[in-house]
Amino acid sequence: MIQIDAFSRVPVYEQIIRQTERLILNGLLAPEDQMPSVRSLSLDLSINPNTIQKAYSDLMARGVLLAVPGKGCFVSPQAPALLRSRKRSELEALTHMVAEWKQAGVTLEEIEQCVRDAYHAPFDKKEDTL
Repeated sequence: MIQIDAFSRVPVYEQIIRQTERLILNGLLAPEDQMPSVRSLSLDLSINPNTIQKAYSDLMARGVLLAVPGKGCFVSPQAPALLRSRKRSELEALTHMVAEWKQAGVTLEEIEQCVRDAYHAPFDKKEDTL
């Protein structure tokens, strides 16, 4: 389900985090779904298990995953709401960027068109799989 781009400047563990979060937001991973084990995902992706563990630990710290001793990692029941809330809070950062673009002479029409294009563009299929 997760695909790693070895040539990306984004660290592998961060690629795993981003793709897992996107899968949850898109409903492809539902609350209480079991995640692949560290060992199996490591073998599937041909990457060090410590990298997978780092990503899973980060996702647990964010409240996105839960570890159940002896059973594995599962998507937290609160994960979709947490992720949606975090994405909405990023709108504040966008507000600051728009103000900076305005100062730089970017027109409202250019910004609106950019937002429309991004909103209607399909997701990168590589990042929508786990």
